[in-house]
Amino acid sequence: MKRLVVIGVLAALTLPLGGCAYVNLSLLSEPGPFREKVVDGEGDAKILVLDVTGIISEEKRRALGLRQESSMIDEFREALQKAGRDKRVAGLVVRINSPGGTVTASDILRHEILEYKKKTGVRVVACMMDVAASGGYYVATAADEIVAHPTTITGSIGVIAMKFNVQGLFGKIGVEAEAVKSGDKKDLLSPFRPATEDEKRIVQAVIDQLHARFVDVIVEGRKPLSREAVVKLADGRIYTAAQALDLGLVDRVGYLDGAVEGLKGALGLKNASVVVYHRPGAYKGSVYAGAGGNTTVVNILPQDLESLLPRGMQFMYLWAP
Repeated sequence: MKRLVVIGVLAALTLPLGGCAYVNLSLLSEPGPFREKVVDGEGDAKILVLDVTGIISEEKRRALGLRQESSMIDEFREALQKAGRDKRVAGLVVRINSPGGTVTASDILRHEILEYKKKTGVRVVACMMDVAASGGYYVATAADEIVAHPTTITGSIGVIAMKFNVQGLFGKIGVEAEAVKSGDKKDLLSPFRPATEDEKRIVQAVIDQLHARFVDVIVEGRKPLSREAVVKLADGRIYTAAQALDLGLVDRVGYLDGAVEGLKGALGLKNASVVVYHRPGAYKGSVYAGAGGNTTVVNILPQDLESLLPRGMQFMYLWAP
């Protein structure tokens, strides 16, 4: 009863706040290592389902500021390390529901999957859910096969960097920012003044290089797509699952259980246990159960924007309509 009262009070306190709040159902307990749960099938061989959900970021989450949670990168690497020690894991399904995130975090996740494949020889299938756009698709390119849900939105291949200009707002309240700097580019794209054309050119050159890397990743992972074809479709637009299939961005359209069955077939397995990892105290009753712990996320906005709050300019593989 006390726990329910505490949760109710905390939830009520978050309602007036913009953004996203995390309500942790075990505020006083420390999270333990991942445990394994069989959610479907049976057999010695295992098909593991891991999640990439939400904004892809290295930022650690906070449970209403009371306790710092692991970042997505932390948890994904921990899960892959656990899987790497288990010789019974024959296949991996990476379920992606993400509009992308930071360039570096997206690249780390892709790298971790490639390293896992190299070390274990395990076949990997990416299964895209509601959204697997920009950095979400970037991560999917590490898989041996990409399956899109019939209603998936993907694409948004490209880079974005956002800058806030608060000069007008500060002027209205009588605040003026001054900077002492070692060079004229040291406060590049400062939010306290308009960007110069020279600054825009500098940032555009960085964006162009990061975009070229995105194209390289797709060319590498989605053979036989040519570079010319990838460049043409990588203008930032989004695609439906059917469009992505026609363009060669995905291998087939289907459902999560179909992705699992297809992976079993590719591995020549008649029987296999489908497993997920979870933190102690988290109930997992089916293959659609996520890999997190017993933390409920209350989203006031449609996406978790905490990791995107201004901390200086960030370069993003992100669909941000």
